Amino acid sequence: MLHVIATPIGNLADLSPRALDAFKAASLIACEDTRRTWQLLTHFGVPRPEMVSYRQGNEEKTTEYILKALAAGREVALCSDGGYPGISDPGYRLIRACALGNVPYEVIPGASAVNVALLMSGLSTSSFTFRGFPPRGPGALRNWFLEDKDKEHTLICYESPFRIGPTLEAALETLGDREAAVCIELTKLHERVSRGYLSDLAKEFKDAKVKGEVALVIAGNNPKFARA
Repeated sequence: MLHVIATPIGNLADLSPRALDAFKAASLIACEDTRRTWQLLTHFGVPRPEMVSYRQGNEEKTTEYILKALAAGREVALCSDGGYPGISDPGYRLIRACALGNVPYEVIPGASAVNVALLMSGLSTSSFTFRGFPPRGPGALRNWFLEDKDKEHTLICYESPFRIGPTLEAALETLGDREAAVCIELTKLHERVSRGYLSDLAKEFKDAKVKGEVALVIAGNNPKFARA
């Protein structure tokens, strides 16, 4: 069986006992960065099994290798550097192949920056959309936000710490001045959440030097979240 394992996004204590058992039982671990995953396993005293790098660029070739291992009856664990594999991380190709080929697999829940950011934002949780990483070009970025301009759901995306300023400016220009939150280094020692209106956040992060991973949460099109 393939075990799709969510791993901590920062705080190692967030690894579940079920996930730890799956790592211990696996004879093959497919992971984004073998060094980072080995650090995680070492922390919990898990003996090192065979490990293969499963990352963007080698997914097709490595998927074939993993499917052969599963066909041979091996227990395989799939993880990324943090959070859920397949959610803005490598993993979809293998999971899709298992689903189409009736290869048994399970998903072991755990930490996710999407859910943590949503709750830390203080914005509406009744409906939300996660859209991964936005495009880089200014025009493409504005068009990307335009797709959600009139929708009431809360919008969540990831962003590079080097582009958070321009992204906030594009969001303000496209969506108007509504509430948002910039979530940095969630669950880690230097976790930080800045909440406010897009105009305030755009000023705050215009020239800011941000370190770490960033999740951006923006309120939907609802008057109660818009600046009067």
